[in-house]
Amino acid sequence: MTSRSSQVTARPSSEARAVARTQTLIKGRNGIGTVRKTTLPGGLRIVTETLPSVRSATFGIWAHVGSRDETPALNGATHYLEHLLFKGTAQRSALDISAALDAVGGEMNAFTAKEYTCYYARVLDTDLPLAIDVVCDMLTGSLILEEDVDVERGAILEEIAMTEDDPGDCVHDLFAHTMFGDNALGRPVLGTVDTVNALTADRIRRFYKKHYDPTHLVVACAGNIDHNKVVRQVRAAFEKAGAFRTPDARPIAPRDGSRTIRTSGKVELLGRKTEQAHVVLGMPGLARTDDRRWAMGVLNTALGGGMSSRLFQEVREKRGLAYSVYSYTSGFADCGLFGVYAGCRPSQVHDVLRICREELDQVARNGLSDDEIARAVGQLRGSTVLGLEDTGALMNRIGKSELCWGEQMSVDDMLAEIAAVTPDDVRSVARDILGQRPSLSVIGPLKDKQAARLHDAVA
Repeated sequence: MTSRSSQVTARPSSEARAVARTQTLIKGRNGIGTVRKTTLPGGLRIVTETLPSVRSATFGIWAHVGSRDETPALNGATHYLEHLLFKGTAQRSALDISAALDAVGGEMNAFTAKEYTCYYARVLDTDLPLAIDVVCDMLTGSLILEEDVDVERGAILEEIAMTEDDPGDCVHDLFAHTMFGDNALGRPVLGTVDTVNALTADRIRRFYKKHYDPTHLVVACAGNIDHNKVVRQVRAAFEKAGAFRTPDARPIAPRDGSRTIRTSGKVELLGRKTEQAHVVLGMPGLARTDDRRWAMGVLNTALGGGMSSRLFQEVREKRGLAYSVYSYTSGFADCGLFGVYAGCRPSQVHDVLRICREELDQVARNGLSDDEIARAVGQLRGSTVLGLEDTGALMNRIGKSELCWGEQMSVDDMLAEIAAVTPDDVRSVARDILGQRPSLSVIGPLKDKQAARLHDAVA
């Protein structure tokens, strides 16, 4: 069993080097699963999890910035910047960056979300110093040259086109807009063709300087690693770049958001000549800090989280109306979404929506059976553990936890929270969430009469 520990040790330092504060957040067993955190004087946080039984390590840097932080005119800037940090620094060209990791068989990538961005590399444990040096160099020393902005613009426009060619992906962006409207959470992470074309190198540089200060960053590393060595290497890389401009700076607090307005009963349709109609039916969900999120996870799993879930059984197994049908939740700092996705033939869309709506209404009124809840608890516990059995997943967990919650939770504590969910907890959250009037987003080749009838699904 792992346990939390609040032991704090202050590292001695010379006059030239300010003191770093180190904590053991989770004390593992025989050193396995120990999570430690060091906060450097410049406000940079470094969190590690030790797993001596593997031969790999994943190193990542999380930035406290996402598409939610963009104005309408800057929509897409966060993702654009993610691309540009791979284009070169004073020390390395774009080819040097990619070749360095390729030469040791490593993997390097990044992703942008609505409330954060992450850059990471996965390598053999012996090559971790190289990964740290390359990723830190990218984050602190990007040049963001005019010519690189122009070249990468074409790649991003192609990425937008690729997403629009995948209606099963695009419908989720449409649903976010249906729920949030022209709010930052309702706009696409990639931006639009117009906003991407309007972004200039100067505007992106200002965005970079504002949001990539060490106080906005969390370094996360997991695998066969030594915490103190990681701290020394990261500190050296940031000091070399002159990133610590304010030694007494404090890390930025987790995002608390502002109360985002969400709609209900809204329908948005996008006509496309596709073979299937792609549908998302959903309603407001829970913020990621809501204490009911564990019960919501059980509810989501029972409704549409697997082959034994209600929606899968009713829509696919019993009637064969869709190949893919599932439910999902998205939690943000101050709000969330719950949605049901299905892809089906256009002629079947009304039947699919009717069945989904009936199931949601029934669960809102009557709840789930004890057997369904027990099965969902077991499935969620198992998937939680199995999803954390590689260094990349561990790095994601500790990095996101520090950035979004400001604390760490051991796997044992997570499993205990899931196991503690009661049938009454699930029924209560089902009434609160599923009892709301839903909204609907559809992409497909719908005729006028079909489109008119779709409003009945949310009535």
